[in-house]
Amino acid sequence: MATPDGPIHETWLTSDRTVPHRFIRPVIEFTRIEAAGGIVLLIAAAIAIIWANSAWSEAYFDLFNTPLEVSFGPIHLDETLKEIINDGLMVVFFFVVGLEIKRELVVGELNSVRKASLPVLAALGGMIVPALIFVAFVAPTGDPEALRGWGIPMATDIAFSVGVVALLGSRVSVSAKLFLLALAIVDDIGAILVIALFYTDDLSFGYLAFAAALLVVMAAARRIGISSLLFYVPMAFAVWYCFLESGVHATIAGVILGLMTPAYAKYSDEQFRQKAVRVLERWDINRASPHAEERLDHDALELADVAKSSVPPLNRLEHALHPWSSFVIVPLFALANAGVRFVGGDTSLGEQLTSPVALGVAVGLMVGKPLGITAATWIGVKLNIGVLPRRTTIKTVFGLGALAGIGFTVSLFVTELAFTHEILSDEAKLGIFLGSFVAGVVGYLILRSQKTPEEDFADATERLADSASS
Repeated sequence: MATPDGPIHETWLTSDRTVPHRFIRPVIEFTRIEAAGGIVLLIAAAIAIIWANSAWSEAYFDLFNTPLEVSFGPIHLDETLKEIINDGLMVVFFFVVGLEIKRELVVGELNSVRKASLPVLAALGGMIVPALIFVAFVAPTGDPEALRGWGIPMATDIAFSVGVVALLGSRVSVSAKLFLLALAIVDDIGAILVIALFYTDDLSFGYLAFAAALLVVMAAARRIGISSLLFYVPMAFAVWYCFLESGVHATIAGVILGLMTPAYAKYSDEQFRQKAVRVLERWDINRASPHAEERLDHDALELADVAKSSVPPLNRLEHALHPWSSFVIVPLFALANAGVRFVGGDTSLGEQLTSPVALGVAVGLMVGKPLGITAATWIGVKLNIGVLPRRTTIKTVFGLGALAGIGFTVSLFVTELAFTHEILSDEAKLGIFLGSFVAGVVGYLILRSQKTPEEDFADATERLADSASS
């Protein structure tokens, strides 16, 4: 039986039975922790590294290089398992990123020039400086393929950075957390533009034109009120396939589709209240009718439809897909891409870590990110482009900038696009691991040294007491 404070409608999942109470609900609660996605991602990456360097390493590489061939009408896919994950499943991740960007642009921290100016400027500094540091390390080698990795240290992993901030509690103000989130969203936009403009193959304008036509049809369907997923999901799949064949990376399709998702509900809060009241009043009348069961079922379905239409499609999709993205797709991506072989080969681990590519990525993340973000923010404040969030100093910004140097997921993704040479790819991944780890630890320690509001109040009280006694 549900308690008064418990769920209105008790199900097997919300009951006190052993399996849901001891096993399933704790897992669900874990997934609601902000840091949980980063923890699962870290575990997946650790498994990949251990597996790739174990006695079963060949099985690891053979598994993700397994060829898969799928045909469906005119659509033919001939990809490896790793490519299916990177070009297919990761579209869902980038679709969720597109939803987050749309939300921030419409109702969040980026919905006005004044609010967005400082995070945008900070993000630009945090992208440009790491890229320049990477080029400074790699340019002397004269290797054109190695130089293609300049986009790797530009990325910020939202799951990790926001997750670490969540562990700090009230030591970081809500405004500062929103500043980091907005900065990371702008960083994502920058990474998406870099992928679209600089990491594409030869373009097929025919496929691009067909994808554009499909997107126009989807936009028109939305305007005339078509809301069924039975229409949009096949259309989205067709758009993805056109991007896949066009030469523009297929994940860009996910971002575009996310940005096209409506951010406002069909019914306002007041309209929802009015329609729900009408349905409930009719429900009271229908209870006494001769065909009560059939009419009540109809009323319940209508009420469910009204409730669904009162939640923005963007919110519904993000709520439904975010757990799959954070706890299934991204960990699978890490499992498939984080496997770096430390043993064997012609170079030692020390030589790999001190290679120009590894150093360029690592220093770009752990030094370039905080320096670029802090310098750009300081300039923005001095030029009155924006103001620092409440309870936020330049030291706080440096700590947040260090956390932004955790560039795990998107950095690994760009690595796969930038390099075809396995040695360069492994060196870049080592740089990502080293730079992200150091950046995360430094950012945590800096922000951990800040005082909570309660500690600030206690210090102020003590100072007042000391001044009064003197």
